Amino acid sequence: MRYLITGATGFVGGHLAERCVRKEHTVTAIARPTSDTRDLDRLGVTIFRGELDDPALLRQALADVDVVVHCAAKVGDWGPIEEYRKVNVETLRVLLNACKGLALTRFVHLSTLGVYAARHHYGTNETEPPPRTHLDSYSQSKVEAEQLALHYYQEFGVPVIALRPGFIYGPKDRTVLPRIIGLLRNHAMRYPGAKGARALNTIYVENLLDAIFLAVQREEAVGEAFNLTDGEFVSKRRFIEAVADALDLPHPTLMPPLWFAYAATWISEKIARLKGAKEAPQFNFPRLKFMGYNLEFSIQKAMDQLGYIPRVTFDDAIRETMATYK
Repeated sequence: MRYLITGATGFVGGHLAERCVRKEHTVTAIARPTSDTRDLDRLGVTIFRGELDDPALLRQALADVDVVVHCAAKVGDWGPIEEYRKVNVETLRVLLNACKGLALTRFVHLSTLGVYAARHHYGTNETEPPPRTHLDSYSQSKVEAEQLALHYYQEFGVPVIALRPGFIYGPKDRTVLPRIIGLLRNHAMRYPGAKGARALNTIYVENLLDAIFLAVQREEAVGEAFNLTDGEFVSKRRFIEAVADALDLPHPTLMPPLWFAYAATWISEKIARLKGAKEAPQFNFPRLKFMGYNLEFSIQKAMDQLGYIPRVTFDDAIRETMATYK
């Protein structure tokens, strides 16, 4: 099959391109002129240079494509909603418009478990609708993006499946794990509430790739959204201390109560906004959600309808991941 992968120079998209080539699929990618495409070049990926919101470029890249996997997104803890909407919603709209009327087998949209409300979750499943508004721009834009993608299935027949992975980890992550490692080195990692015993919604990148290929195969799952995790309970402390132990870094000792962390975060964000800060303050709500709330989600729907069974256990996954950071 012929795959078009957006965000193929990134973490998930890069791993997906590698897996597609191993499975002898043909891979096409769109990359900005300034992007480093050496890994894709080595894989023999066909690269179209330009912007993802260029309709003419999209028409060329989509020619004879069977599957689109949309991994590209603006991520982060801070910034105006307009910047996130421009990339995560409006650029997606251009891509979906270009897909209308094409004989695609599947359009796999990578959403996130972050579309759910910022609160404790204990087995939350897909029957719970995302809230209309979020405290952070990234989550807000991802809710709007997922709704847009599913609308194009309902109105125009684009064969969309929305996958909602949790915290994706694995080799070549250049964003979250390096930040965690930096906080550990600087003795700045905290467990707000429950001393780190609450669930982290982890998913190893290889397990996510398995789910993507299952989504391509299952015709009956078109038009649906699916939660995805590793399917086992991984506490925040277990994850963070596994990273620390692999690199001989100290374990976190700061454990403020959640109410105190919430108040400090509210004040921190308020001050940052008053100052017009361009960078996220040290205490912000996306990080509080990540480290403070219980994030346990049901993946039963993905197991039943996609046949998804997490293949790699957390112990094996974190060992393989940290071997690359050593």
